[in-house]
Amino acid sequence: MTTSVQTGAEKPAPEETKPPDSDRSRTENRLARRLVAPALILMLLVTAFPMLRALYLSLFSYSLTAPDDREFVGLANYATALSDSLFWRDTGNTVLIMVITVVVELVIGFAFAMVMHKVIFARGTIRTSILIPYGVITVVSGFAWQFAFSNTNGFVNSWLPGVSDDFNWFAEYPSSMIAIMASEIWKTTPFMSLLLLAGLAQVSEDMLEAAEVDGATWWQRLYKVILPNMRAAIMVAVLFRALDAYRIFDNIFVMTAGANGTESISFLTYRQVIEQFQLGIGSALSVLLFLSVLVVAFLIVKLFRVNLADARQEG
Repeated sequence: MTTSVQTGAEKPAPEETKPPDSDRSRTENRLARRLVAPALILMLLVTAFPMLRALYLSLFSYSLTAPDDREFVGLANYATALSDSLFWRDTGNTVLIMVITVVVELVIGFAFAMVMHKVIFARGTIRTSILIPYGVITVVSGFAWQFAFSNTNGFVNSWLPGVSDDFNWFAEYPSSMIAIMASEIWKTTPFMSLLLLAGLAQVSEDMLEAAEVDGATWWQRLYKVILPNMRAAIMVAVLFRALDAYRIFDNIFVMTAGANGTESISFLTYRQVIEQFQLGIGSALSVLLFLSVLVVAFLIVKLFRVNLADARQEG
């Protein structure tokens, strides 16, 4: 007869606990809140009334052509917008422009940032040259690119191989969107490169030298050292540019005026309020635009999952 001896109950594995914030981290957080508070309060005072006013007007059937016939309709304006295929088409255009432009700007902007970071001669001149497009007013940039893509006196057709000299970029939807996105990429890539340059400055040269001594190639150093240490800077750059691209209006207004189905949500809102004087549905669209911007910001932050304390190498 055999007996089994129980030596003791198995102890459960200890749960992982989040390390407490360091004194430096808590101090920096308190200082950051104090520094941001005055600007935040001022922004709320300036923007709170327009936002609340738009939310209020979105609950009414209200047209400037008949201001005395304002009628409370509750969420009917939102239901009308969300059930309209035009709204979803323009949302698709907005998301398409945002995704493509941000991805292209991220790649080109990172290349520009690497050049500005590594160059040792004429550094100021090179950085200034790269940043010139960002200093151009968006409307001026839109007119310039509209001229460049013109089939009568533009230069794009003559520069691109396989493109006819009389090809009209603004005659169809795909080519019109390409022209709009090209102007957006040219204008805002310098902003992306400026943010990424700040992130490159935080990458330790000692880590890069150690990886090179260990035999890592340039691509391995890029994926194993540079990009992981730039994760916070990349998130900030992508977040800022995505939110800005999601509100695109100027280039579309100047280059196509929404023709060929190239409207964005912002342009649709403009049409309802400025051209058709429908303040009720226009206000509902502006509220939906604001909410969608919040959703985009939330998704980007969740996608990168950046811990700012870890980015500062604190624990």
